[in-house]
Amino acid sequence: MTQLDPKDIHLLALLQKDGQTTALQLSETLGMSASQIGRRRQRLEDAGFIDSYPCRLNPEKLGLTVQAFIQVQTDAQTGDTHQSVQHLVNTQPQIVAAWTLTGEADYIFRVFCVDLSALNSLIQDVLLPHPFIGRVQSQIVMNQMKDDTALPLPHR
Repeated sequence: MTQLDPKDIHLLALLQKDGQTTALQLSETLGMSASQIGRRRQRLEDAGFIDSYPCRLNPEKLGLTVQAFIQVQTDAQTGDTHQSVQHLVNTQPQIVAAWTLTGEADYIFRVFCVDLSALNSLIQDVLLPHPFIGRVQSQIVMNQMKDDTALPLPHR
């Protein structure tokens, strides 16, 4: 595994905030030349520390006013169940993230919908009729207090 020095960690922290930041802008902050920044960035990409540079959209500007987390319990935990739920997740654009879990729920989905009626439709018309889903519990997000894109990094 590639060792990260303090400049690498600082660079990663800055790129997590804005992946579009230019090497010239980063060089001013980090006290290095733009070419050094470019080489470090390339090394971090090649080593797999940087997966991608996503474009984050504003859900409210897109009319997606309801964010929720939906916990799902399945009737059975088999390969067929998992494949079916995976297919469901991949075919529903409202489900923007999904995880398998330990504990009472088998899955948790993060969803964005245009309104409560659309959320209700997703639950009543898509999730509950699914042959492997036994129980659904939703929690509507009232306010997102912290952005979920930045990972904790070692101290610089």
